[in-house]
Amino acid sequence: MKPADDLKHQLRVRFERWLFRVHKPEPAPIRLGQRRIFVLPTGFGLAFGLSLVVMLLASINYAISLGYALTFLVAGVGWVSIHHAFRNLVNLEVSPGKVEPVFAGDMAHFHVLLHNASPRHRWQLRLAPSQRRQPLSPDTLAAFDIPPDTHAQVRVDVPTQARGWHALPRLHLETRYPLGLIRAWSLFQPQLRCLVYPQPEAEAPPLPLGLDEHPGQHGHSHGQDDFAGLRSYQQTDSPRHVAWKAVARGGPWMTKQFIGQGSQAVWLDWATLPHGLNPEARLARLCRWVLDAESQHLSFGLRLPGLELPLGQGPEHTRRCLSALATFGLRDDEQDPSHPAP
Repeated sequence: MKPADDLKHQLRVRFERWLFRVHKPEPAPIRLGQRRIFVLPTGFGLAFGLSLVVMLLASINYAISLGYALTFLVAGVGWVSIHHAFRNLVNLEVSPGKVEPVFAGDMAHFHVLLHNASPRHRWQLRLAPSQRRQPLSPDTLAAFDIPPDTHAQVRVDVPTQARGWHALPRLHLETRYPLGLIRAWSLFQPQLRCLVYPQPEAEAPPLPLGLDEHPGQHGHSHGQDDFAGLRSYQQTDSPRHVAWKAVARGGPWMTKQFIGQGSQAVWLDWATLPHGLNPEARLARLCRWVLDAESQHLSFGLRLPGLELPLGQGPEHTRRCLSALATFGLRDDEQDPSHPAP
């Protein structure tokens, strides 16, 4: 990126921030009223306007009546396109959708809902973060339509770098319908945040099995003691543990889980990691161990300074452990998903 282009981008972002007064997430639904929509000619529209001036001067110079008629007819078409571009955005309602947690370095997939309550069809809309340096042209971003009295769910991809809560950035909604002469756009920022887990360590050591100095009283296993529940069937499971009654009823293949006294479990403890690791490296290693323990169907617990999650298994327990790693050491307002990001 050239320094001149970078400076131009920064000036554009500051100008849009001052013009639209969008400094923080807005509560849903966000309605795009008349004062939130701006209209300017595109490059093609400027060339179109210049052509009209040349046609008008030629008609005046040579006193061509048909030239006047053609000039004002074409100018009328351009004027009508301004009206259609504006109506293509006005009174749209924006609401936040869903977003799934991701790992640091991956793309966060935010879903935004655009509701069209009017009987008009909305054509050729484009939505993207306003920080992007490329214009929202057909070459850089595909357009979408919204039929009357319905809504469209649009996915916005945002890169992530650090763990924690990442707010959906300010969004830029644009249309060049119908002729590409006029660009109508609006800025807004729905209140939506994505939880970003630490990036797992690439070459972490094996799980610290049998190294816990404070073992729990019970652990989950695949033994034959007390029945604990069902989980998805794995090809390595013993046929004796398959829930054959569920299979006979036409249900999915499931495997019985049991709770046994003194069965194998693993504690993932911050204090047992090497002292030379910095906090982020410790979190990366613990993140890798959480994923490894889940993939091996082990019962595991997590110990962090000031926090202990007991032994458990399953996707929900894994999610709680990863969430604890993602928000470890952050301020209270950064850990609260309902708190708007600054």
